[in-house]
Amino acid sequence: MEIVSTLIVPHEVHVKILMFGRGVIATVYGWALQRAGHDVEFYVRPGRAATYGDAVDLDLFDTRRRVWGKRVVEKWPVRYRETLEPDHDFDLIVLSVPHHRLPEATAFLSPRVSQATVLVFGNLWAEPPAAVDALPADQVAWGFPQAGGGFGADGVLRAMLLPSVVFGTLGQPPTDRERAVRQAFREAGLRIKERPDFRGWLWVHFVSDAGLLSQGLRRGSLSKLAGSTRDLREGLLAGRELLPLLEARGVDLRRHRGGLLMFRAPTWLTAPALAWLTAHVPLARVSLAAHNDPDAEEPRAVCRDTLAEARRLGISAPRLEAAEPLFAREDASRA
Repeated sequence: MEIVSTLIVPHEVHVKILMFGRGVIATVYGWALQRAGHDVEFYVRPGRAATYGDAVDLDLFDTRRRVWGKRVVEKWPVRYRETLEPDHDFDLIVLSVPHHRLPEATAFLSPRVSQATVLVFGNLWAEPPAAVDALPADQVAWGFPQAGGGFGADGVLRAMLLPSVVFGTLGQPPTDRERAVRQAFREAGLRIKERPDFRGWLWVHFVSDAGLLSQGLRRGSLSKLAGSTRDLREGLLAGRELLPLLEARGVDLRRHRGGLLMFRAPTWLTAPALAWLTAHVPLARVSLAAHNDPDAEEPRAVCRDTLAEARRLGISAPRLEAAEPLFAREDASRA
């Protein structure tokens, strides 16, 4: 069930925000948050600021106010920092990294959180509290982006920004910190969607990704699935095979009917529809086209971790298993 938040908190609160890294999600939402009047900086590894330069070239579909999106093309000046002192004065740290990089990121941030709220903003396959146990539990907020894209060889970020963003909690009402985070995003013109079972919602999204990514790896990259009814059908079926895995992990699938609809509906209907959307609708096309790196580690890590859990719990996943040579670790393959 989807709940649109109607919590009322003071408007136009100036927030000092640190985006952890300069990935696609950090850049898109950093841009939107700064446009709303918030103070935004990026933490990057030592030496990266000079490599990145002092501005980001943006080519963005912004759908916050128009269904089909407003195209934004601009050179956006940004500020970087390559150190983070333990006594900094940031109010919010937005942590959006691939799930397999989360332990490294939280270990780095643990002694450097200060008084900030840390928004964990992305894919997750572990138990959420365990995934961030290095951080102060009462300073963590949970969310999920609704944006995508990629940096091209020319350095341009081609991306899309959807009009809403997902937030959730782990069984209790949002705290004052979490409400403040939601308000910052609301001030950026984004609608807030609350997911009451956020743990389950994250895992549904993760196995959905695993199904499609397994077929993207087979074709060379996820971008190759755009417009392909056959490949998208196989991706949907791979995701369908993973639904018992969610149940085995304790997810009540009845609470996620909307998110699972495309996997449960007949593929003769859903696969052609997805193929048409990814071939003709700019937002869908941009989303897939950006995932064109055949050497990207994240798709492999998602598939590898999903299959490992399926085997641990005795769940059959034949399509994911068939793709295993494409995402098995090199050392395991040699062994």
